[in-house]
Formats: sequence, C-alpha cells, structure tokens
Amino acid sequence: QVQLVESGGGLVQAGGSLRLSCAASGRTFTMYAMGWFRQAPGKEREFVAATSRSGGSTIYADSVKGRFTISRDNAKNTVYLQMNSLKPEDTAVYYCAANRAIVPTRAYESYGTWGRGTQVTVSS
Repeated sequence: QVQLVESGGGLVQAGGSLRLSCAASGRTFTMYAMGWFRQAPGKEREFVAATSRSGGSTIYADSVKGRFTISRDNAKNTVYLQMNSLKPEDTAVYYCAANRAIVPTRAYESYGTWGRGTQVTVSS
C-alpha cells in the first residue's frame, strides 16, 4: 500500500499558477490510478482530476478543464497537478488519492488511500 504526501500549496493571486506534487512511498506506485480532490470550507470534497496507471488517460472536472493539468512521473513515484488561471473559487485543501483501478475515475469511494492535503488560497 502506498502512502501519499502532498506539497506545493500556498497563497496566489487570481490569474496565477501553482503546481502541486504528491509523492508516493513504496514500490507499487504503477499499480494505482491517481486522483486529485479538493474541499473548500463548508463544502463536500469534490473531484478535480485523475490519471490512469500509465498516465496515458486523464479526466477532469468541468470546473477546471482547460486550466488544470494532471500528470505523473512513475520513475519518481510522483503525481502533479499544474494549476493555471487560478480563481478565488479554486481556494480549498487539495488532496491526492490512489486507487487500484486501471482507468481514472471520479468516484470518491473508489479511492482507498489519501494524503493529508495541502492548502491552496487564491486571492482576488
């Protein structure tokens, strides 16, 4: 089973960019599809993006499509979330998650391993 640690969050002005990283421990990283979720204060955790085991297939929430890019480097056991054209409504704690599916999925309940999250704050 992998353990996940996110980094790269911070405070940025609207229109700016951030890149989040999620480092996975263990030797089985390539057995997991990976996803990013986020949770704003007072709201439920929501899907952001996911990638397949190889990184060849990706899916996105409509709210971030065209602005965010998920990628992974299996040699470094790391998954990334490049966030451009950030908006105040992107403010949330961002979580990295892993599941055993072959293809990427939006389904929160399919992810069995979660990181502790990293805060992203976008000022207007």
